[in-house]
Amino acid sequence: MRFMPFLTTAPSDAFAGWIEIAIRAIEGLAVAIIALSVFVFTLRYLYFMLVRRGRSAAAFTQYKHGLGKALLLALELLVAADVVQTVVLEFTLANVIALGVLVLVRTFLSWSLVVEIEGRWPWQPMRGGETKAPTE
Repeated sequence: MRFMPFLTTAPSDAFAGWIEIAIRAIEGLAVAIIALSVFVFTLRYLYFMLVRRGRSAAAFTQYKHGLGKALLLALELLVAADVVQTVVLEFTLANVIALGVLVLVRTFLSWSLVVEIEGRWPWQPMRGGETKAPTE
């Protein structure tokens, strides 16, 4: 059952094929961001701990913040891919409900990461008069 009955024509096969490729590319980019960030930030952490013999708390905080920011970006890309897939290719009531649940779960994860990285909820003002997120 189509969610919007006034949309009587499905996307053409060629258009749907290109959209599917775009969706897979966005999802692949999200996975690549996660994998690359784990690799880069782990190497950076190990370098800081072993070669520079830095403080473990500061090194771990930078490691955690770097991974958190990469995960936030990847989550945004995955939500974008899901929205495109649901709206353009599979616009049924069941898929819209499933998309809503996915967006709620990913929004909660994003908020949790912001709390972990910045120490505040996204809707709370920055601490100490800061105007942007701290840089490393």
